[in-house]
Amino acid sequence: MIKGLDWLSTLKSISVNSGNTKGLCVGCLSTNAFRGLCKFCEADLPVNRWHCHSCALPLAHSGDRHLCGDCLTSPPPFDRSLIPWRYQYPVDSMISRYKYSGQRKFARPLIAGFADYLAPTLQDCGCSKPDMLIPSPMLPGRRRKRGFNQARDIAESLGHTLNIPVRTDVVRRTRKVQAQRGLGREARLTNMHGVFEVYKAVPERVAIVDDVVTTGATMRILASVLREAGAQEIQVWALARTPG
Repeated sequence: MIKGLDWLSTLKSISVNSGNTKGLCVGCLSTNAFRGLCKFCEADLPVNRWHCHSCALPLAHSGDRHLCGDCLTSPPPFDRSLIPWRYQYPVDSMISRYKYSGQRKFARPLIAGFADYLAPTLQDCGCSKPDMLIPSPMLPGRRRKRGFNQARDIAESLGHTLNIPVRTDVVRRTRKVQAQRGLGREARLTNMHGVFEVYKAVPERVAIVDDVVTTGATMRILASVLREAGAQEIQVWALARTPG
C-alpha cells in the first residue's frame, strides 16, 4: 500500500461493511431504497464523468488532464476540485429541496455517495488527505434565517466518515454581497472581493466544502485568502458542479 493512503483503505472497509438501511426512496418512493435512493434513481444521478482537471467544470469530451478555458487563461488558486455530479435533474432538485426547504432527507443519499466517491478518487489522483475541512462560510443572519449552513452539514458528515477535523472559525464572511444568481464569473469575482477574512491558523492541506460550485468565483476568492494565510495544497469538495 502506498504510504499515507492507509486511511483510504479504512474508509473503503467502513463503506463495504455499513448496514443496508432500507426505507423509502426520496426519488420515486420505492420501498426498496438504500441510504435514501433505490438503485434505479441512483443510476439516474448525472455523474460528472468528463470534467476540467482543475475546477471540475463538466466537459463534452474525455481526457485525464484536460482544462477548461477559464483555468487555462486564469489558473485558479486551488489545486483540484472533487465534485461527483453535474447540477442537473434530479441532483439540482434534491439539493434545492434540502437547501431552501430544509428537507435533509434529500441530501443524505448525496452526501453518503460523495463519501463513497472520495476514497477511490483521492487515490487515483494522488491527492493528499486534507488536514482540515473548511465549510464555505455563511453570514450569521442568513444562517439564522435558513436554520443551518448546508456547507457545514456536508463537511461535518464527511469529516466524521473520513476522520478529518472540521473548523468553522478559521474563515468568516465580513459583509453581505449582491445575490450571485444571474451574475457572470467576472461579476461574481468583483462582487465577492474582500468578503472573506482568515481569523485562525491554516494548516498546510485543506479542503473547502460547499454544496454546489457554479462559476467558481466564490471558491477562487476563498482559496486565495487561505493560500495567503499559508495553505499549500487546497482542494475544493462539492456535491455538484453546474455545466458551462
